[in-house]
Amino acid sequence: MFSSQFTAESSSHGMLERDFTVGDVPGVLWSPASGPDRAPLVLMGHGGGNHKKHPAMSGRAQRLVTGCGFHVAVVDAPGHGDRPRTAHDEAEIAELFRARAAGEPEGPIVVRYNDHLAQLAVPEYQATLDALQGLPEIGADGPVGYWGINMGTAIGVPFVAAEPRITAAVFGQHWPDVLADKARQVTIPIEFDLQWDDEHISREEGLALFDAFASKEKSLHVNSGRHKELPRFEADSAVRFFARHLGGSVTASA
Repeated sequence: MFSSQFTAESSSHGMLERDFTVGDVPGVLWSPASGPDRAPLVLMGHGGGNHKKHPAMSGRAQRLVTGCGFHVAVVDAPGHGDRPRTAHDEAEIAELFRARAAGEPEGPIVVRYNDHLAQLAVPEYQATLDALQGLPEIGADGPVGYWGINMGTAIGVPFVAAEPRITAAVFGQHWPDVLADKARQVTIPIEFDLQWDDEHISREEGLALFDAFASKEKSLHVNSGRHKELPRFEADSAVRFFARHLGGSVTASA
């Protein structure tokens, strides 16, 4: 079993940021600068082409850390951030850019590539969770959530399906193709985001993935707009969702 090795630390605006590695996988853990001895953990998955400290990740972490007193962790997906790309990564990215330039559908390429990344990333997320639960400020018996949109959903759905320690999750904006079967294994409460005018993922595809989840408590959040126009207020909704299901309340700073 791997343990987390902290490699850098900084603090600002009430939030402690610690870089770590689990094996050779780099990650970041955001925590309250001060607070209770033990707090829930939310694992997040970043989007395709992004990295663990992308503004979307640090912004969501700020809401959860300073607003709820939670810990938040993200690791770089294979071929992203501080991790080297393989020949397979380069080939899939080149094919995606070719299809985009030709005006061809991107979905089949993204689905295939994200499925490949998920097969690599799921055991990495499980190892990361093992390591972080070894920290006294998180512990092995506290509630854990998962939050990932786009590629974060492609990795998150099979991860949550395989991981009984996750008690609530936020997903959204992905095709159902290879994820529907895994979604049928997910029974925890979920919140799901969908863009009604998404130019890549049709309404029918988005609704099919939402429908596949076996959760008795699941909430569909639909907004008008294109793929990259998910309203920022949906992040606030996700924070309230995690506060309800992981324990705690949201302060005005969130």
